[in-house]
Amino acid sequence: MPREITGRHVFLGFCAAFGVIISVNVLLAYNAVKTFPGLEVKNSYVASQEFNKRKAAQEALGWEVSASAEGGLLRLVMNGPDGAPVYPTEMKAVLGRATQIKDDQLLEFRHDGTAFVAPVALERGNWNIRMTATAEDGTLYSRRLVLRVKQ
Repeated sequence: MPREITGRHVFLGFCAAFGVIISVNVLLAYNAVKTFPGLEVKNSYVASQEFNKRKAAQEALGWEVSASAEGGLLRLVMNGPDGAPVYPTEMKAVLGRATQIKDDQLLEFRHDGTAFVAPVALERGNWNIRMTATAEDGTLYSRRLVLRVKQ
């Protein structure tokens, strides 16, 4: 004899389905807030007013920047428009994941004649290099480079 589906069965199935949906949404929202690294700028309107000026000044430098990692070393190649290496007066770079800050590491570079190199221990996946450098004329160059490690 087949079992009859009652209103109680439908109600319990409905509650179970929405319970799973709501639980997953709460878990995802909690993890999103927990891993959020913070604000990029205090006032986005003020930052937007200066963006085009900073972008034009940075592009006028003509720097080409690329990054690679191999053998425990991160190589950051910075060349000017003539193809020669660029030596900024000041440079800071942070290597980390795009989604969290717990793996962030401040990079200590040295120049080997062709590139800036820093020792790093990288796991497989996507990494971001957030760097700033100051040109000899005082122009600030900032860039975020994506580095994919396939080990």
